[in-house]
Amino acid sequence: MTNNILTQFGQFCNYLQDPNHVARFQKICGVRGTFSRTLDTKEDREHFVNSPLSHLQGERQTCVVNRGEGDNPESHRQRKIYSTGKSFNQEGLDNAARNGVVTALGETVGQSRDGCHLAGASEDLGGQVLTEKRDSEVPSLKHTAKPLRKNSLTGDAGQEFLIENRFLYYLFSFGTELGNELFYITFFPFIIWNVDAYVGRRLILVWVWVMYLGQCTKDVIRWSRPASPPVVKVEMFYNTEYSMPSTHAMSGTAIPFSLFLLTYGRWEYPSMCGLALAVCWCLLVCVSRIYMGMHSILDVIAGFLYSLLILVVFQPALDLIDNFNLTCRYAPLIIISMHLALGLFSFTLDTWSTSRGDTAQILGTGAGIALASHLNHYLGLIPDPPQYQLPLSPPDVSAALLAITMLRFCLGILVLFGTRAVMKALTIPLACRVAGIPSGDVRKARQHMEVELPYRYIVYSTVGFNTLFLVPLLLTFLPFS
Repeated sequence: MTNNILTQFGQFCNYLQDPNHVARFQKICGVRGTFSRTLDTKEDREHFVNSPLSHLQGERQTCVVNRGEGDNPESHRQRKIYSTGKSFNQEGLDNAARNGVVTALGETVGQSRDGCHLAGASEDLGGQVLTEKRDSEVPSLKHTAKPLRKNSLTGDAGQEFLIENRFLYYLFSFGTELGNELFYITFFPFIIWNVDAYVGRRLILVWVWVMYLGQCTKDVIRWSRPASPPVVKVEMFYNTEYSMPSTHAMSGTAIPFSLFLLTYGRWEYPSMCGLALAVCWCLLVCVSRIYMGMHSILDVIAGFLYSLLILVVFQPALDLIDNFNLTCRYAPLIIISMHLALGLFSFTLDTWSTSRGDTAQILGTGAGIALASHLNHYLGLIPDPPQYQLPLSPPDVSAALLAITMLRFCLGILVLFGTRAVMKALTIPLACRVAGIPSGDVRKARQHMEVELPYRYIVYSTVGFNTLFLVPLLLTFLPFS
């Protein structure tokens, strides 16, 4: 009985992990791949040889065989394409292959012994028909697009795709940005500077633990991204990271629901509106990852449930951790050493990938916020309102209030971006010099833990510290504080 249940559960998980479901959802949302290009012309062959696929494969020969329907050998048309482009870095290539980089023809790089991929001429993979067509048969690509950012490891810009529903494209692009660095470096400071520093610092505490556990779990499970084709890669930036669980889904669950829990009873607002906003936020981020072709349905569901589990366990300890950061005299030393130890541990889970740097970045931000919290408490800056003033009432919205809020935000963001730029310029050459690693190729140098860990940790701990200490201190000297 138990074995039967486990077998059915495993089959259900395999069903949810099927990339064809992702491709069908993309098709429903108006995303079409451009896989059905003929390579019969000289220009098409040159385009393929110079494509990101050829650079990933380096000097290895790739054989692509398209088989027609039926068993007649004479009806099978075969083509060979020889790729002679040098890969950007063999170590990066190996890591990309292990982390699930999938070629434009659906083969994971480095997993085929002879480099050949066979595809039926009329095989339908999740709604993306991989037939060989003449140029006259290919639909007119009126609204073509490419991923907005190149792959952070390989520099691959991705393939063009056809967008038939621009509203959904922009909606889900916005949704996926709710889990990217630009959102974090603007949203958290806005909450701290203009809403409630108490909520902001505790929200960052939750985010750090959720993201750290999510990134480490990815490197333990090591599942690759959904295969392309059939999936259309609308996003390429994180394509070389592992897939399970979706850390976008985790942060898209943890942030809105933690924000609701932290403000419920502390601020006066309709609780049902806050809960509805949290649910919509979570759904938008989770569904956007399927739309982008970055995750299977199983990845997203696992990320959502994993995040809820962490919140259930972590939420009761939030008061204890925050009070420790504020009041313990040894908190600065413990904070720095613990976050560094966690970063070192995460770097040992697998070979270098972009997730290593993201983990160090998250830990550095958390350390900077915790140190600033301790210093603010010691100096009596940004005190929490006493209990008798709760719940807090939102101020009346006016043009003057909006102008002051945006001015404070813009000035603070300028300080943070300036801090990040200066610290990047200083720490990378310094880390390379200390570790004895050439700094001419920054991307290659950052593949070494001796450079990436201190670089990310120092830069973003400084950014986090300035977010909660320096910028609020500067704002107090301005007439609109």
